[in-house]
Amino acid sequence: MKQKVSKKFYITTPIYYVNAEPHIGTAYTIIAADTLARYKRLQGYDVFFLTGTDEHGQKIQAAAEENNETPIQLADRMVERFQKTWKTLNISYDDFIRTTEPRHISRTSSLIKRLLDQGDIYLGEYEGWYCIPEETFLTERQVVDGKCASCGREVQKLKEETYFFRLSRYQERLLKYIEENPEFVQPETRRNEVLSRIKGGLNDVPISRRTVSWAIPFPENEEHTLYVWIDALCNYISALGLDEEERFKKYWPADVHLMAKDIVWFHGVIWPAMLMSLGLSLPTRIFAHGWWNFAGDKMSKSLGNVVDPNFVAEKLGADALRYFLLREVPFGQDGSFSLQAVVRRLNSDLANDLGNLLHRTLNMTQRYQDGVILAPSEEAASLGELASLARALPEKFNHFMENLQFSLCLEALWELIRRANRCVEENKPWELAKDEVQRERLATVLYYLAEALRLVTVYLSPFLPTKTEEMRSQLGLAPLKPPLEEASRWGLIRPGTRVNLGEPLFPRVELPQE
Repeated sequence: MKQKVSKKFYITTPIYYVNAEPHIGTAYTIIAADTLARYKRLQGYDVFFLTGTDEHGQKIQAAAEENNETPIQLADRMVERFQKTWKTLNISYDDFIRTTEPRHISRTSSLIKRLLDQGDIYLGEYEGWYCIPEETFLTERQVVDGKCASCGREVQKLKEETYFFRLSRYQERLLKYIEENPEFVQPETRRNEVLSRIKGGLNDVPISRRTVSWAIPFPENEEHTLYVWIDALCNYISALGLDEEERFKKYWPADVHLMAKDIVWFHGVIWPAMLMSLGLSLPTRIFAHGWWNFAGDKMSKSLGNVVDPNFVAEKLGADALRYFLLREVPFGQDGSFSLQAVVRRLNSDLANDLGNLLHRTLNMTQRYQDGVILAPSEEAASLGELASLARALPEKFNHFMENLQFSLCLEALWELIRRANRCVEENKPWELAKDEVQRERLATVLYYLAEALRLVTVYLSPFLPTKTEEMRSQLGLAPLKPPLEEASRWGLIRPGTRVNLGEPLFPRVELPQE
């Protein structure tokens, strides 16, 4: 059956700053985005999934000097690390934008010229605080004892000529839009923070620097360069082209901008104000997830408390890391990361629950039916409950996925897995196999277990893309293809399907050693 694509879906991650290598915090965002992108593709959407790197700014310039290299040499080296890590984590992005690319520089310059033409940019003087590690201009409220309230590091006092964007002009319009569109900034805690700050009054924001050379030249005045955050926000458009270009017309506006909670201000206030000035549609949703904490602190390379996702993926598998990050805490809340917690979760959910169900089902099918899934007959009460759960899963799962409630998606799926495991204990296939009269009953039980596992491979595939394909191979199934609506129907395994009993796919794991 050929799926007719009827809708587009444009999803983005923030572009990652190249002053440090990828860590669990950066991996979290892109794994969540990848999972949602895969789910939308399975639904039949035409998906455009964008990620990339943020390569300009004072911090990059300083880091390059410390390493005795040029900024572009540093950027090239770090981009290679990011792309290698995303490949290890099986990230299916459609485009990788770099802010040093000619396409980004030229299109960003065009967008700034349009803001100038709108009269929303003017020349003035900034005097105040600046946090170099965060590349952020700070208000008095954001500085505590001479340190940045966000990262806890020393801040600089700046006084320099700068171009300002008239953010204050859009205060009432932004307030009205966010109040009338509750889905625009999520989760609700982040939305309330944004609303509170807007109601407190918006000041015009600096968008250029005179003291930073490693940046995009400011249009019409090359004594200035573009402030790195304005440069970065423009990537969501520069990757598509400008509004007269075909790819932009096809995919804009973004359906979801994903990011960590510390940058929601730029995305939920400054970016939509810029889009309003440009006369462009606003993104449908901006979702800011929580932080992963390590030993009580926000995970940050500069704080020296990061975990390398490559290390975890090498020791435990990329799918295992993907599963833990999206299962352990509700998306939007902070989480605590430790290798001990990863191992506990993997052994409990993947080894004990799913792995046990899969291996027992395959083993019993091989042992009692020569490896062939036979046609079911009657439906006993316990099997009927399993089928009912399976038939109810699509609507429940889709609701959670649309709301980016990844942990609830997985909990709904594990409800089915746990029910299937109980069916094994309730029906005792090993006892049924001893009685010729019970052969039809045995065939029915094993069919239901295999069909439940088939459905698991469908809905688990965006989360564990590699392991679910291996599961399908062991179940004798072809690789999964859209549409989801068809694949999610109950009862699709054909009698006569031969399973392929192999090594357990989800063995118990031990805590990896350095």
